Amino acid sequence: QVQLVESGGGLVQPGGSLRLSCAASGTIASINAMAWYRQAPGKQRELVALIRSGGGTNYADSVKGRFTISRDNAKNTVYLQMNSLKPEDTASFLCTADGRYWFGGSLRPFQSWGQGTQVTVSS
Repeated sequence: QVQLVESGGGLVQPGGSLRLSCAASGTIASINAMAWYRQAPGKQRELVALIRSGGGTNYADSVKGRFTISRDNAKNTVYLQMNSLKPEDTASFLCTADGRYWFGGSLRPFQSWGQGTQVTVSS
């Protein structure tokens, strides 16, 4: 299968910045879209940003102009640069990816999720 591991979360003051990383590993043949979601206590999981294999991106309105998603296809890694962080950005950030992987000599589709990395914005 394909595993995703996030890193880069932590505690930051309002107005500060963090950079999240998510690396995919396994017998990966190709990755289509990679995305970041977040989930705060008592709230539904929401899409933060998405990047397609061709580089096209989408952002939640609440993060436009503050967050930037990017990917390194050679490293199967997606990043989320978060600037001008606000207390309401506090959440567990999870990455997801879909694509195809090799299993027993054949290609199979996958969609995987990471375990999440906590981002806390507080003074």
